[in-house]
Amino acid sequence: MLEGGKISVRQLTILVMLVTLGDSILVLPSIATFDAKQDAWISILIGMVTGLSTVYLFYKVWKLNPHLTLIQSIQQILGKWFGTLVSLLFLVYFFLSATAHVREIGDFMTIEMMQQTPTQAIQIIFICIIIMAAQLGLEVIGRTAEIFTPLIFILFFILFFFLAPEYEFERIQPILEDGIKPILHGSISCLAFPFVELVVFLMVFPYVNTPSKIKQSLLQGALIGGIILTLLTFASILVLGAEQTARSIYPSYSLARRVTIDHFLDRVESTIALLWLLTMFFKISIYFYSFILGLAQLCKLKEHRMLAFPSAVLLIALSPVITPNIAYYNRLLSKYWIYFDLTYGLLFPLLLIAVYFCRKLNKVPAQT
Repeated sequence: MLEGGKISVRQLTILVMLVTLGDSILVLPSIATFDAKQDAWISILIGMVTGLSTVYLFYKVWKLNPHLTLIQSIQQILGKWFGTLVSLLFLVYFFLSATAHVREIGDFMTIEMMQQTPTQAIQIIFICIIIMAAQLGLEVIGRTAEIFTPLIFILFFILFFFLAPEYEFERIQPILEDGIKPILHGSISCLAFPFVELVVFLMVFPYVNTPSKIKQSLLQGALIGGIILTLLTFASILVLGAEQTARSIYPSYSLARRVTIDHFLDRVESTIALLWLLTMFFKISIYFYSFILGLAQLCKLKEHRMLAFPSAVLLIALSPVITPNIAYYNRLLSKYWIYFDLTYGLLFPLLLIAVYFCRKLNKVPAQT
């Protein structure tokens, strides 16, 4: 295997939680509330239940070839030619996801915090850290996540605790005002963004030091992340109201601006910005690492770290191409990216399981 490091099940749980949170901390409340209005928190609960089922599906896919990464397993199950094609599609998915998230960071920083700074300057600084993480390897990423997790929980506690005086529970009423259909429609995005994107961990599972506990670790991480997102959406509706949450580009950031304690504690929005940057760092790191590792495995290379720098340069170059501005990105995210995620995180895993068992029933050996 190209990766020599190992991570613990505890680190896996933390990484799953952080990737589940990822960019969803800022954008999911707005997307869910746009469809389900004040019932968006119900949409996230439904999305979390179906999401945990999807996460369990990823575990079953990994169990087909537990010593192989997703790219290797695809070629083992689907054969050389078709397997190579599907592997390339997954690598494109990992790369485009990392590119979109880097673009998202640039847009957020230039819109909310550093208006005079060029977007690409912020992206280049951030991607330099991503390159370092990818070259140091999965073990270092896991240990870094473990170090920062207490800080992340403290920042969440500060946000929720000091927002308590702003809560107005009548803003979640009436419940089910427009029936169940908008809630179910909103739950699709709540399934796709936080949970379906965890398919990337099929590149990580072979490097966990206790394989027997992967299922428990995976489900725990997704559950914790889902609960935090539910609380965050619930708080956004209680403080901002469903209408303002749906209209806001970054409702969680707007939420943090409402925190003030007798002019002693102000500018708490910096905490949500720090939270988001931390979770996005780990999400992009996992996606970028999975891309260069998978590309090295597909090309039969002996080393994957040398791919980090050229891949990062290509990522920066393509960032403004796939999403030229924030309005385009928001439309892409809410209307189309959902189905992009569902294709790779739900359709393809089901295809792999179906082909695997069809080969097994017909006693057709998998090609290598």
